Order: sequence, then C-alpha cells, then structure tokens
Amino acid sequence: MILAIDQGTTGTTCLVVDDDLEVRGRGYARVQVSTPQPGWVEQDPRELWASVEAAAAAALSSCGATMRDVEALGIANQRETTVVWDRRTGDPVHPAIVWQDRRTAARCRGLPADLIRARTGLTPDPYFSATKLEWILREHRGDVAFGTVDTWLLRQLTGGAVHATDPSNASRTMLLDLASLQWDDELLELFGVPREVLPEVRAEVDAEGVLLGEPVRVRALAGDQQASLYAHGAAKATIGTGAFVLVPTGADCSPAPHGLIRTAAAGGGYALEGSVFVATAALEWLRGVAGVDPFTVAVDATEGVYFVPAFTGLGSPHWTPDARAVVTGLSRTTRREHVVRAALESIAYQVLDVVEAMPERPPLLRVDGGASANTFLMQFLADVLRMPVEASAEPEMTALGAAALAARRPAPPRTAARYEPEADVSGLVAGWRTAVALAVS
Repeated sequence: MILAIDQGTTGTTCLVVDDDLEVRGRGYARVQVSTPQPGWVEQDPRELWASVEAAAAAALSSCGATMRDVEALGIANQRETTVVWDRRTGDPVHPAIVWQDRRTAARCRGLPADLIRARTGLTPDPYFSATKLEWILREHRGDVAFGTVDTWLLRQLTGGAVHATDPSNASRTMLLDLASLQWDDELLELFGVPREVLPEVRAEVDAEGVLLGEPVRVRALAGDQQASLYAHGAAKATIGTGAFVLVPTGADCSPAPHGLIRTAAAGGGYALEGSVFVATAALEWLRGVAGVDPFTVAVDATEGVYFVPAFTGLGSPHWTPDARAVVTGLSRTTRREHVVRAALESIAYQVLDVVEAMPERPPLLRVDGGASANTFLMQFLADVLRMPVEASAEPEMTALGAAALAARRPAPPRTAARYEPEADVSGLVAGWRTAVALAVS
C-alpha cells in the first residue's frame, strides 16, 4: 500500500492507496491559520506536522491498515509557504509565513521583474518564498535551515537526516533557475540568502523515515498543484482555498505569457500556471460573517451583484498584491443570498481570467478539489469558459497524484460528470470585468 499526504493550507488529507491506485482509506485533520495583522498570514510548523500524524492515523484506521502495511509514502504540499528552523534542535525560529501572506509587497515592487521572469518563470510577488525567507533571515541567522512545507515534513520524517526538496516546490521560491533546476547565485545574492540554508534539489526522492513510530520509505515530493496535474495528465483546475489552473508544456521552459507563470511540473517537464489566491476561502469567510451555507444557491441570479474576493490581492493574470476585495451592484433589494451566489460565481470568473491568458485554450478543463462537487458551480464554469468541464470522481486528486508519483506511474482517469456550455453569459462576464477594475484601481 501507499500512503499519500496532501498537506494543505486549512488541513491535511491522507489517502491509503492500493497497488492499482484505488483509494482504500481516508483521513483528515484541520490546521489553524493566524492573521496577526492585516496582510500577514502565518501557521505553526509544528501543528502542520501534527496534522500529518493525525490524518495518517485516521486514514489507516479507516481501512484497518497499519504503517507496517505501507510500502511507500508520497507527499504533496501547500507551496511557497516558508519555514525556517534551527538546524541543531529542529525547532522553528519563526511561524511559517503562508503563501497568502502580503507583508513583502513593497519589497516586490522594487525587484528586477525582467530578470526574475527570465530566470525563474515567475512574476515578482509576495506569494513566492524568496521575500518571505529574506524577511525571516533579517531577524534569524546562525545555523538555520529553510524549506517549503515538503522539506519541513521530510525533516520531521527523517529526524533531520535529509534536507531536500523537489523541482516543483523549488521552482516556487523565486530562487531557482528554471532551465537548470539549480539554485541561482545571482538571485541568492539579490535576496541575501546563504546557499547553505537551502535544501538540495532532487529530481527523485528516496529516503528512509519514521511515521507513527514505524519505518517508511519516502518516495515522492511535489507541490500540491503539480501533483494534481500529474494525476490528471492534462489541463486542470484545482478549486479549494485558491484556484489553480495548470497546463503541461513538456520541455518548454521559456518565459510565460503575460499574466501567467511557468513552473516545473512533477515527474519532469514544465507547465503554465495561473494562480487565483482566493476561491472557496471567500465562501468560508461568508460563512463566518453571515452565518449562511455559502455552497447553496438560493436565488436565480445575483441581480447585478459582483464579489471580487481580493482579500490577499489578486494573482493571475492581474498580479496586483495591493488589490482589495470589493462587492459591487448592491441595492436596497440585495439579500445575502445574492452575495453568496456572487461569491460562487467569482470562482468561475477568476478561472476564466486565467484561461483567457493562455496562448491556446485547452479543449476541455478537468476540475478537482472540494468545489468540484458543486453542480451549480461546474455548470456555470462551463458556461463562462464556453468549453466542456469534467469534474473528477476523486476530489482528492492532489493526494492521488502524490500516490501516483510514489508508485512511479500515472493514475487512471476518474471523471464523475461532464458539463457542456449551455447559457450565454457574456453580459455577466462584462460586469465582472468592471468590478475587477474597481478592485485594482
């Protein structure tokens, strides 16, 4: 059996997968996210590790297995989130700075954008790890080590014996030369990062570790979105806390078109990506402030209401870290149900913005993540995109991708439903464009 870990922003999912890559057991553990001040987003690295242990134990228990039945472990993880720890004690020296964090926005505005795009495939943005690491290292030097979440989990599994990452995660740091897949000395100097704090970049990982008191072989590391892409094998969108659209591009690592980024794919090659920072996170925000079920559509239309959920700026294709959330089109007849529907619709509009930035539109889009089970959203997405949308039968394609990478072979396709375009919503899209202009102005 293979144990797959998907360590995400709001929780950790674990799957127990058999030799045919069929899911036999599932487990989940929530993790806390703190916002100590506006624009700052942090997590406790120790809680991330504890959630892995809890979710793994739950997944094994759900199918009557134990760690002794596990032949290999695959890890997928929230990307860009930055962890720095004392190399001697293993203790974090600072809370993990989460990918959504905006504290380094001013620093990013002063960076050499052309150099960074040409070298890394990325757009200078606080989303990526380099400025987060620079920020932490200003206060914490000495014998410290840096890693994204995959590296931190590998450190916990191996007791500090292995300090490594994979290209898909390393390519999200803004420190990696995308063509050579090696750390770039000019960028390290730009951000004041000593090479010795960085993990080794390994195309394949094969390390001995311990989980739940039993030995286990770690066979794969991958960023969550690249793991999902590996599982789908074609253009895909994962809709969760954020929404991420990836299209494989083979060996092409040339600079990405405007509004997109180029990234290393899991298992080799490259991909074009559009990153939407807030998708279902906006729905959870509504649940908290309005006390409603944000996934239920109770009205036939928004009556002209648009919700641009730029709580942490806007990612692709706008890349405006200073944008802020706006709700437009309110009137005296607006009810909270209209705002809920507008928040759901905003997910589809943001995916459209990314797809339209692609040099070629894919023939269809495969969708996974928790929101893929929402039939209203999937149909509206097909209408907005004017293309077929296939919702995955397995919502946890990220974890399944981690399992497939550990098995060294792709997973079989899994489609629950196909949605064809039905309605002409071009007028609604025009209203969305106007609302976004307000958010970025």
